[in-house]
Amino acid sequence: MRNTLLIVLTLILVSCSISRKAADGKSGVDGTSATPSNSEMQATLLKKNNDFIFLESIKRSMEYLASDELEGRNTGSKGIEKAAVFIENYFKKNNIKPYFKTYRDSFNLKDIVGYNIVGYIEGNDPELKNEFVILGAHYDHIGNGKEVNGDVIANGANDDASGTVAVLEWANYFSKSKSNKRSILFTLYSAEEMGLKGSSHLAKRLKKENLDLYTMINFEMIGVPRAKEEIMAYMSGYEKSNMGAKLNEYGGKEVIGFFPKAKEFQLFMRSDNYPFYKAFKKPSHAISTFDFTNFDYYHHVDDEADKMDYKHMTDFMNVMIPALEGMINAPTQEIKMNDE
Repeated sequence: MRNTLLIVLTLILVSCSISRKAADGKSGVDGTSATPSNSEMQATLLKKNNDFIFLESIKRSMEYLASDELEGRNTGSKGIEKAAVFIENYFKKNNIKPYFKTYRDSFNLKDIVGYNIVGYIEGNDPELKNEFVILGAHYDHIGNGKEVNGDVIANGANDDASGTVAVLEWANYFSKSKSNKRSILFTLYSAEEMGLKGSSHLAKRLKKENLDLYTMINFEMIGVPRAKEEIMAYMSGYEKSNMGAKLNEYGGKEVIGFFPKAKEFQLFMRSDNYPFYKAFKKPSHAISTFDFTNFDYYHHVDDEADKMDYKHMTDFMNVMIPALEGMINAPTQEIKMNDE
């Protein structure tokens, strides 16, 4: 009888803790609830398996950024303004500071005003904090595409809401862990689809301000997995530096590989890493899991949130954490350009 009573009391306590709301009315979202919410209990369980980023959070952000409400996030549109506000609010909520006076790095394209969003976490090492690592992705897309079954909105889930959400999740991770010795800029670019205009503006501005850049990684289309026989992700310009090998070393597994067609498709020069390479001549690469064989909806109205593989995204973001930490915290600048 006593054992039965203990079991009943335990179930009641668990039930109460699951239903308990945080201060903002959502289960555990602000981390202030006195007893663990369902999300917090799940997070604790997952952290035992070295997972720090959770599928639910990724999916929630993706479904908003790739929603019809944002109208395809074309630079200069009302939709991309909503995306920018979403990113700014995410940074504010997670205590990620603006690098400039505000989060926005604005620029003009004729009669269009574009803006990159730039968050900042200062390094915790007295010397290394003067060096910067940049993690980036573009949050714009093309607006409308060719009509399919009455749908004209090119939602851009894989391209590149997926990379944007990855950068946001890592920003949240580092803001909580405070594990970065070097300083980090979390940069989301607009006008990528207009010819890398946003990243070009930011790279030139940071160079002019004498930012001490160590490395830059751009995350481009990481919403779908590669074939099982392939390495999880690949890096453009793999041969230009030792970054790929060092990331695998830091992470303790082969996550980043060489993609033979990257040079043929000129991928190194087609994404937002390239302006930073041009401006700083430092290791600056794009990492992707889209290899032109595993997703049929590039610049297509069916590039929708419901076509993303959220387990793959969650796995990728988590396995990249030790790789990023290794790069950010290396005592010396171990990642270098190769002789070209």
